[in-house]
Amino acid sequence: MTKNVLISTAIPYVNGDPHIGHSLEYVQTDVMARYYRIKYGQENVFALTGTDENALKNVLAAEKAKMSTIEYIDSKTAEFKKLHEVLDLSFDDFIRTTEERHIKGAQKFWTAMNPLDIYQDTYEGMYCIGCEEFKTDKDLVEGLCPEHKTKPEIVSEKNYFFKLSNYQSQIENLIANDEIKIVPSKRKNEVLGFLREGLKDFSISRSRERARNWGVSVPGDDSQVMYVWVDALSNYITALDYAGNGEQYKKFWDSEETERIHVIGKGIVKFHALYWIGMLLSAKLPLPTCEFVHGYVTVEGNKIGKSLGNAIHPNEVVKKYGVDAFRYYLLREIPAYGDGDFSWTRMEEIYKSDLQNGLGNLVARVAAMAVGIQFSSHKFSNSQISAEVVEALSEYRFDTAMASIWEKIKSADQFVSLNRVWELKDNEREVALIKLVDEIRQIAVDLQPFLPGTASKILNQYNQENISKSEPMFPRLS
Repeated sequence: MTKNVLISTAIPYVNGDPHIGHSLEYVQTDVMARYYRIKYGQENVFALTGTDENALKNVLAAEKAKMSTIEYIDSKTAEFKKLHEVLDLSFDDFIRTTEERHIKGAQKFWTAMNPLDIYQDTYEGMYCIGCEEFKTDKDLVEGLCPEHKTKPEIVSEKNYFFKLSNYQSQIENLIANDEIKIVPSKRKNEVLGFLREGLKDFSISRSRERARNWGVSVPGDDSQVMYVWVDALSNYITALDYAGNGEQYKKFWDSEETERIHVIGKGIVKFHALYWIGMLLSAKLPLPTCEFVHGYVTVEGNKIGKSLGNAIHPNEVVKKYGVDAFRYYLLREIPAYGDGDFSWTRMEEIYKSDLQNGLGNLVARVAAMAVGIQFSSHKFSNSQISAEVVEALSEYRFDTAMASIWEKIKSADQFVSLNRVWELKDNEREVALIKLVDEIRQIAVDLQPFLPGTASKILNQYNQENISKSEPMFPRLS
């Protein structure tokens, strides 16, 4: 039976502009969505992204900018939406957590949770606004949040709590047995480590006053708004019309034939692997089947941060090098399972070596030799992505997949040079060129999920009937 796939990014806060760190997650998710569409068909894949608009940090950023919260959020969300075009993304939907469909769905999700798992209590603790999370002493390094390098504020108020501790053994079994697969295994072990420490109940609401009157109202208690991580996590189902039990929800979430994949950063594993799973279990809703966890992108060796002023907008890179060159950098240079660095020097190097003098040069030199030769008598069979690329993608090893494709490019290039194809006699030359055209078409097929624009250009240039010359795919930089 045909499998359906839902694949989602995490939804970022909109308290600033998008940067290259966001680009990594979007491009990785897009690659998988494109791959699954090739595998299962367009109509059986749903790729989702959006923006987390109910966080207190968004409200504070709007105050700092001297704008109304909604005006500020609208302007920043528009920037994230533009990335669809900038990065050549193929998402099927973009959910905003201020939308009515989300608010209704989040409230339905709250009421679906077992009432015995929700209770009221007064909590006093250290709260990090950056993480939107209460911290304990052991979470801090020298009194600061290790993620945001800020001192949490002391907060005391009456909130609703969720009995996450009720689901300790269930969550542990699901993750240990890979019923919810966490990739890579390093992150799975990290989650199992959290579980061994014992799960604590967590606060799932905030006073309307402290939330600056911003957020999704708790059903039946308008004095409280939902904790941002409760409403934000529900976006994965609210976007599918969970509120109305719509057809997309039935197909892409509430179905045994659906794979439900979250692509997330390492900093939010706990929320997705513990909080989200606990709440879904309480609400008796289907669980995600896989969570792929990527690392962080640094810039010139430094963490991306407003204080350092080193947040590079994706537009900057794309304008200079083109979208596929940037996608290639993110997929090849950033380790799939770890942190990686972006540097302008390295971007320049791989543009010239791997793209301009590698793929671009191979496609151009073979096309120049093949012009005029009729290939219609040779049926090109390569329409399937290579087994080694499929295997790499099954484990989210984007860097391994890229390396295997570039090995083919290098091998074809060496074949041209070693055999001096341009000097061969007509018959031998034609045989050699058929082999090269076959290989280049296979490279293009393999590149479809990764560099879609480039793959399309190659397949159009190397069509079934004849081959044409074209402008350089990766032109010299001015």
